[in-house]
Amino acid sequence: MKKICVITGGGSGMGLAAAKLIGKDHFIIISGRSLKKLESAVQELTGEGIEAEAFACDVAEVHSVEKLACYAKEKGEVTAVIHAAGMSPHMGEAKQIMEVNAQGTININNAFYKVMKQGSCIIDVSSMSAYLTPKIIMPVGLYKYSVKDPVLFMKKIMKWVNLFPKKVRAGVAYGISKHFVIWFAKQDAARFGQKGARVLSVSPGNFETPMGELEKEEADAYTKYCAIKRIGQPEEIASLFVYCVSPEAGYLTGVDILCDGGLVASGVNPLRKRS
Repeated sequence: MKKICVITGGGSGMGLAAAKLIGKDHFIIISGRSLKKLESAVQELTGEGIEAEAFACDVAEVHSVEKLACYAKEKGEVTAVIHAAGMSPHMGEAKQIMEVNAQGTININNAFYKVMKQGSCIIDVSSMSAYLTPKIIMPVGLYKYSVKDPVLFMKKIMKWVNLFPKKVRAGVAYGISKHFVIWFAKQDAARFGQKGARVLSVSPGNFETPMGELEKEEADAYTKYCAIKRIGQPEEIASLFVYCVSPEAGYLTGVDILCDGGLVASGVNPLRKRS
């Protein structure tokens, strides 16, 4: 059977960079909401001799994700899932951000849990924003509802987000959603471990990607605080993704890996005015 790697948000940036690396020995399925936007990525991959195809999927929709998981299983053995699809505060409103980032992660993990076997691995992509957003706004007590009742979880989490002024809700939703991704991946490690599979999260810092371009001004302001004083390249985090899903990392699960050039380690406080 073919070894299958599914990459959500694989049409560009770090997802596409990962596809180029893991595609050397996997059949690649990249997903996104629009097939048209994925066409050039598939052409680029196949041009490099990589077996790849696109599949339309809205990660915020349960049935759409289940179709993706079933299709991937039909193609072969799903050994790796890199869930890189997400929305930043510059890409939508608070509810959309929470649906894609938080609900999307729940949907991906639940759907692929059903089709993945021993030795397989899911990476849920979070963000360094999970570390930079003040802990006081994180409604950690609500996260537990996501395990048994995702619908109730979304209602409760949005009720919390809507307590904040409208102008900051998108940013608040982003920080909370990415903090939740880390929590969800950690708690899911035990469930996946029962079938010999792994799940973990990776939190990127500022990288040179299409999403990163939308946040370039803010990223440039942060760069001086990094231990490595530059923005990261997609290939640098793609290599981390590929290692994490590989058999060589077979004992790695239930953890978040922060890859941010040392920004969080600097102790920078985003609430203070940066000079």
